[in-house]
Amino acid sequence: METGITFTFAAIFLGAAVLSSIALYARQPIIIAYIALGVALGPFGLGVVSDMELVSGAGHVGIILLLFLLGLDMKPIALWNSLRQSTLVALISAVVFAAAGYGLSRLFGFSGMDALLISAALVFSSTIIGIKLLPTTVLHHRHLGELMIALLLFQDLLAIIVLVMMESAGAEHPSATALLRPLLTLPLLGVISWLSVRVILLNLIKRFDRYHEYIFLLSIGWCLGMAELAIWMGLSAEIGAFIAGISIASSPIAQYIAISLKPLRDFFLVVFFFSVGSGLDMTLLPEVALPAVVIAACFLAVKPAVFHLLVRGIFDEPKLSWNLGLRLGQCSEFALLIAFLGLSKGLLGGSAATLIQAVTIITLLVSSYLVVLTLPNPIAIKEGLRRD
Repeated sequence: METGITFTFAAIFLGAAVLSSIALYARQPIIIAYIALGVALGPFGLGVVSDMELVSGAGHVGIILLLFLLGLDMKPIALWNSLRQSTLVALISAVVFAAAGYGLSRLFGFSGMDALLISAALVFSSTIIGIKLLPTTVLHHRHLGELMIALLLFQDLLAIIVLVMMESAGAEHPSATALLRPLLTLPLLGVISWLSVRVILLNLIKRFDRYHEYIFLLSIGWCLGMAELAIWMGLSAEIGAFIAGISIASSPIAQYIAISLKPLRDFFLVVFFFSVGSGLDMTLLPEVALPAVVIAACFLAVKPAVFHLLVRGIFDEPKLSWNLGLRLGQCSEFALLIAFLGLSKGLLGGSAATLIQAVTIITLLVSSYLVVLTLPNPIAIKEGLRRD
């Protein structure tokens, strides 16, 4: 049925309030409630919420704001050191995960192209889950937070390359320029951002910092403007928002911006998790149920183990390596984007796209459940593990 924006958000947030209350009484992570609500109310469930374009767009805004806030707390020098240190871990783990995904997909009878895209989709870990479930003190001030952010950013860059290659493969005249464009435009975006902040933004903030409403509007405009500029330059909105945050991280007002935008970020992230559940095609699910469960179980076991071995071998930090491995043991929201793009470009079959969605949702649920119950995090059920 046709529904308006008011009905859509009312259904999402009333339903989320009910299910999250039940989840908390049952001592379960509330992220699971958001995803389960999406499955129940989405177009492949009861069909209560039908405007999935609106839901997906709002959820994407949540990811953009999350990356912007993350950038606000990152010092450029520390970020560069972390990226340099994590390169080997990111590359080796990507090769291992891609090989595992391809082999398992072929084992279940998927074609070569389907298996290739499935393997690419399953390489990445979730930025949302990784950052959302990391305590703020760890995120900003400890090696675990720096290393996790560096690995996730490196994976984001790899994901952008995969998406650009898919766009190029779906085009009539693929070109090498299209594939190299993200690598060339990323430094240019950084320079534009740095100059804009030094010449314009910091002067405006300094002159009008007494007007909190103005600072709020200016920061949102800067974040979304850089996100759109990044898209225009062939990068992702998430990368643009992160660079926008980094470029003003040195400003004294950066922490005020971060605090003021957190409620807005959480609003849109609820919608994002709802969209994850609502995107699961229930009609094709029986066909891919067995391979989805097997592949999800394998990746839930393999990802933490691989990260543990690599981080322990390179950084010689056994405790950090298991902590990091468990937190990055899921598949990424980029997998859902790869599934959507592959299907729309005719590069991926319907069953393969549903498999990617199912594996991603299963790993998001199980991984977040394990982290919430066993590691320090902001939404832990146990008082002893709760860290803001």
